[in-house]
Amino acid sequence: MLNFSAIYTIWERELIRYWRDKARIVTTVIQPLMFLAIFGTGLRSALASSSLGIDFLKFMYPGIIAMNVMGVAFFSTISTVWDREFGFLKEILVAPISRTSIALGKTLGATTVASTQALLLLILAPVIGISLHPALIPKLIVFMLILAFAISGLGLLIASLLKSLESFGLVMNLLVFPMFFLSGAFFPLTAVPVWMKALSVINPLTYGVDALRGIMLSNQISAGELARIVLHSQAVNAFYLLVFSAVMISAAVLAFNKRN
Repeated sequence: MLNFSAIYTIWERELIRYWRDKARIVTTVIQPLMFLAIFGTGLRSALASSSLGIDFLKFMYPGIIAMNVMGVAFFSTISTVWDREFGFLKEILVAPISRTSIALGKTLGATTVASTQALLLLILAPVIGISLHPALIPKLIVFMLILAFAISGLGLLIASLLKSLESFGLVMNLLVFPMFFLSGAFFPLTAVPVWMKALSVINPLTYGVDALRGIMLSNQISAGELARIVLHSQAVNAFYLLVFSAVMISAAVLAFNKRN
């Protein structure tokens, strides 16, 4: 059974650790700004005459927010490896609470941190030239939370299988950039090779980028132009991310049972 008190305590601990690490807060905000400034500005002129039907910076902006969610969510789950190395995880696992409660507490903590960071980037929307209608904000928040939950579940599964911070860092670096470049953040996935499309279909970040882009640009360009760069309906994006989250957390719970 779920122990909501334990879930809340673990969630609160993750938030306290995040708030105390000011360098982490600053760097995870600066990194997406660098991507926007360097890639967005650098490629904007090169792709000015492309068939996107929209300014490249506006096209890229939802992808940068999704990338920030992914990076922060992955990094937040590293606390699981840290806790194992210093013995804290073993103390939690021997407590009379279910492994599911532990996994949910860890995942929800990482989800909250990643979503909070992403919300800070929404302030840049007017600077990019995107006017967000107030009615769109709740939809964006919901998908940020779902995406953060999915990526946090994946990060927790990886962290539950590894025993050193070095290994986690290597695996995270191995996953982050392929997931980012195969998500459609830089280019639409409507006209890519079959092998690339196949990989993007299983990539959870693809659905997060697609959802955020569809919501943000819904009142910026025509429906025809939007259809050329958006792959799925919001319902499909939400369904895949929720199923992916459930699978990842279930797998993480099994990994806890076997390895700890």
